[in-house]
Amino acid sequence: MQQMEAKPGDATPGPSDAEMQALFAELRISPESNLIAVLQQVQARFGYLPPDALKEISRRTKIPLSRIYGVVSFYAQFYTEPHGRHTIRVCRGTACHVKGGGRVLEAVEQEIGISEGESTPDLMFYLETVACLGTCFLAPVMMIDNQYFGKLTPERVKTILRSYQNKE
Repeated sequence: MQQMEAKPGDATPGPSDAEMQALFAELRISPESNLIAVLQQVQARFGYLPPDALKEISRRTKIPLSRIYGVVSFYAQFYTEPHGRHTIRVCRGTACHVKGGGRVLEAVEQEIGISEGESTPDLMFYLETVACLGTCFLAPVMMIDNQYFGKLTPERVKTILRSYQNKE
């Protein structure tokens, strides 16, 4: 799965040393810590799992870094690259497909200027498609974070996305 496309001079800076130190002081990680919970807390703070944070988790938990990367790569919830603050999930299920889900995806891509598996340059949005959101009665449907939006049209998609952009 592609994240943000890296371009020379366009790298997103990771968290500062001070931000990392503050988080690790708060978390009090030890070899007895629950690795999944620690990873979730770090990702909640930074939006992804920076390599330096994973090294520090390894050092504090005494879990080999290779094993930590194995856990991170196994679970779809974890990201090793910066992700947008808001995750947009567009349904590609049968009901959504029949009712215009393809036009919904095109409208999202046009409005925010990215394709599936990418984040916007300002890290506001991350876009992914899913096999089914389980709300066929709302088809076509998308989710932004944990909120469902159904019976979508391309015009409604643009209005919804612009409301998020205007909030920030």
